[in-house]
Amino acid sequence: HVQLVESGGGSVQAGGSLRLSCAASKYRYTSYCMAWFRQAPGNEREGVAAIYIGGDSTYYADSVKDRFTISHDNAKNTLYLQMNSLKPEDTAMYYCAAETSTFLCAQIATSTGAEFKYWGRGTQVTVS
Repeated sequence: HVQLVESGGGSVQAGGSLRLSCAASKYRYTSYCMAWFRQAPGNEREGVAAIYIGGDSTYYADSVKDRFTISHDNAKNTLYLQMNSLKPEDTAMYYCAAETSTFLCAQIATSTGAEFKYWGRGTQVTVS
């Protein structure tokens, strides 16, 4: 069983930056997909970014491309999401997720996360 714990959310003005972290318990697989999703009130959950652990390929939703950067520290087993040039429409609860199927990483732009098995509880990001 994989445990994921997010942190780093908060309130920021438009144009500002935040870095989210997701600490993961050890995953027995050597290659897998880790991703960030977000959900705003009244909206469907949407994929934001994903990274293939074991290959380091990254994938982004069009809405965050060139503003957000996903990365992973293998030594700390921690996933990050650096968010720059934040907009009010980025306001949402952000969740990290993990799944063994690396195929899911490439589908992040159209994913609602239904295929992901492991989830954190989320961290709130508010942009005003």
